[in-house]
Amino acid sequence: MSKSNPERGGALTWILFLVSLVGVLLIVSLLTDIFEKKQEARYSYIKTQEIAFGEPNPDNWKANFPREYAAYMKTVKTSELTKYAKYGRYGGSESISKLEKDPRMKRLFAGYAFGIDYNEERGHMNAVPDMLAIKRLGDKKPGSCMTCKSPQVPLFMEQHSPKEFYNTPVKDLVEKHGFQYSISCGDCHDAATMELLVRRPAYIEAQTRRGMDIAKNDQNLKRTDACAQCHVEYYWQKEDKYLTFPWDKGLSIEAIEAYYDSIGFTDWVHAESGAKLVKIQHPEYELWSSGIHSRSGVGCADCHMPYTRDGSIKVTDHWIRSPLMNVTNSCLVCHRDSEEEMAARVTEIQDRTYEMMDRAELALIAAIDQIVAAKAAGATDDELEESRKFHRRAHIRWDFVSAENSMGFHSPQEATRILGDAVDDARQSEISAIKLQDKHGKVDIAMLSK
Repeated sequence: MSKSNPERGGALTWILFLVSLVGVLLIVSLLTDIFEKKQEARYSYIKTQEIAFGEPNPDNWKANFPREYAAYMKTVKTSELTKYAKYGRYGGSESISKLEKDPRMKRLFAGYAFGIDYNEERGHMNAVPDMLAIKRLGDKKPGSCMTCKSPQVPLFMEQHSPKEFYNTPVKDLVEKHGFQYSISCGDCHDAATMELLVRRPAYIEAQTRRGMDIAKNDQNLKRTDACAQCHVEYYWQKEDKYLTFPWDKGLSIEAIEAYYDSIGFTDWVHAESGAKLVKIQHPEYELWSSGIHSRSGVGCADCHMPYTRDGSIKVTDHWIRSPLMNVTNSCLVCHRDSEEEMAARVTEIQDRTYEMMDRAELALIAAIDQIVAAKAAGATDDELEESRKFHRRAHIRWDFVSAENSMGFHSPQEATRILGDAVDDARQSEISAIKLQDKHGKVDIAMLSK
């Protein structure tokens, strides 16, 4: 029988002791780290200074919210443009003329200011300078033009009234009231609680007319409300320039068209066709509302301001940009595909939309040409009523997708359907005008061959 070795036993004891000690230290370190991270995550920002409610200067928010401030400042310049941003169709931070990229628009908007000056927006931090640089209306721009451009807007409205703001010229807002800050923190947040806010009355009024109380919305819905109060179609009431959303009959293009028809609204009379047309303005919320992301509870911020991590802290990325610039955080949180696959899906949708938009523009130009020919043949205004009606229908549908800033991605099937109807209506307008030429015995065969 062998005898135990005291020296070996002592060494083994020391090894077990050291292993146990290291294990205990590792466990303590892990628990300490977890505790510290929980504390860090609980206090996502440290209040170092008081910020006034609605404070318009983003620099004054920096001390309390350095992460959000640093990210938001990046919206001044986007280093890379998406495919259709380069065409002046949506997104990006470059001042691109839509009219130079698509000269057909000069005829599509003939007789209206958008046929003279129509640029791609450069993002939130450039909102005020870009708006001031626009040649449309010049110094006659009413306050309505600045409604969504500055955090100073709701402050003015709350001090005076929305109606007074809408009727104050932009020139006076800048020179007399010191408007200078572009969209920033105070537009969307209460500095004391970081609660999301909706302070533009047009959105609240429109949703109220639809029977919706947005004050009861949960945090997820508020993340969309904050964006939707501006990214919508709107018009000014003729008598007092009061900003209004045409949603009383619904959010679809048919509902919006029916609303405008019911009140006899027209933005301008087309210089060539004589049709009474409506200019649609960035209806992102309306198109998104018909799409799969809306039905699935995915809102604007989920894709354009996705959550990110800074150490242990989960924060909303305030670098507002196209999801194509951040596919991993924007798309792959829900979709289990590669970045390449998701980007390819988006591009395919946008390419299809762009092709349909091109067809709609060609059909609209053909309709305009034939209406002009019908007028030259002697067609009267009464005779041209049908052709002009179809021109109006086609234009409002084409522009609903053209002016919307996702190249159809917010609701692919709906965008394709709308553009298909635009092509059909434009061709109906063209056919109607050709029949009038035939009636007056002056059909231009050369024109028909185009």
